[in-house]
Amino acid sequence: MQDTWIVPGRDQPCDSRMRAFHGTTVRFYDPAMDAWRSTWIEPINARVRRFIGRPVDGQIVLQSDEEEPWLRWRFTDITAGSALWIGEISHDRGATWIEEEQMRLTRRAPA
Repeated sequence: MQDTWIVPGRDQPCDSRMRAFHGTTVRFYDPAMDAWRSTWIEPINARVRRFIGRPVDGQIVLQSDEEEPWLRWRFTDITAGSALWIGEISHDRGATWIEEEQMRLTRRAPA
């Protein structure tokens, strides 16, 4: 599974409060780990982060702890048509998490 992110959108101005990025995430289920492997690739900011994702208490939680700062992406309030994505960061190896981003995701009807 792959998704592509272009922020701001191609025809949108860059808001000074927004960090611009263009990137892609590639994910696949690894049955040997019973988890999802996910890799974020962001050429504009020269970043590559690997995550491991699993269900936790009704959420899907992906965590990247191979380098500082640690990152955690959570999918919560999951329904058939929507979910809430929360991006968090930890500067103390996961002892505390600070929310950085939040996005409401909605599923489009198939074309």
